[in-house]
Amino acid sequence: MGKRSAPENSRIVENHMIYQLSLFTTGLAAGILLIASHAFALAQQGSCITMAKAFPRSRPAATVLLAIAAVWSFLLVRTIDLGEFSPLRNVMLLAIVAGAILSWIYVPEFLAVRALGMLLLLAAEPLLGSAVLRDEPTRLLLAALAYAWVIAGLFFVGMPYLLRDAITWLTENSLRWKAAAAGGVIWGAALVICALSLWRN
Repeated sequence: MGKRSAPENSRIVENHMIYQLSLFTTGLAAGILLIASHAFALAQQGSCITMAKAFPRSRPAATVLLAIAAVWSFLLVRTIDLGEFSPLRNVMLLAIVAGAILSWIYVPEFLAVRALGMLLLLAAEPLLGSAVLRDEPTRLLLAALAYAWVIAGLFFVGMPYLLRDAITWLTENSLRWKAAAAGGVIWGAALVICALSLWRN
């Protein structure tokens, strides 16, 4: 078989993308999210530190995040092409619902962290999908964020106590908290600038 041309490979990738989102859209959305969340952490340091310390064992946070992750996963499995696993679609949908309910009932320990990890894994795909066909070196700002979310998501799901330890370390020193929050604002600003100036097409 002959080698496919670059445009043909691009069309194949596009046809298998789950989300039809542009680099501009995902970059701008991710940048605004980073700026808003980290600027709030800077402006309201005391209350944010209190919330961060309570988050790993927060039952309300676990309920909300787990529900979002379950609905997102349900909609994905319901709509995407599963290929040879398509006959198992209904089984997968039932497993998502049952898994979410049983996790909420029987796995309350660090459930908020695990649910956050699930959301990070789900959110990383549209970021990577929008950057995969672009040639701009600046797209790596978005790809790096996506891979950071993937790595964090895997650890949060498998070893959720690590987030508790990280929060403890960050909140022990005001300078650490401010540096982390400022870093998020800077990264978000870089994404917004690139989206508005380089990723419009």
